[in-house]
Amino acid sequence: MIKYIHPDGRHCYRALHTVEAIYTDDAGKLVSRARTADGSGTYTFEIREFEVLTPGVLYD
Repeated sequence: MIKYIHPDGRHCYRALHTVEAIYTDDAGKLVSRARTADGSGTYTFEIREFEVLTPGVLYD
């Protein structure tokens, strides 16, 4: 799992296999490209940071 922290402090989780890329765009912002929930395409969104979570570990 990937835990994303958005610029406003909110967070969300995505399954690793749905994440296509995490990179710095031309404006210098950290962004992620992920598959849509129905698998029909991708979307890109800005993030502040991310964390790769270890399977089997319980996080608070």
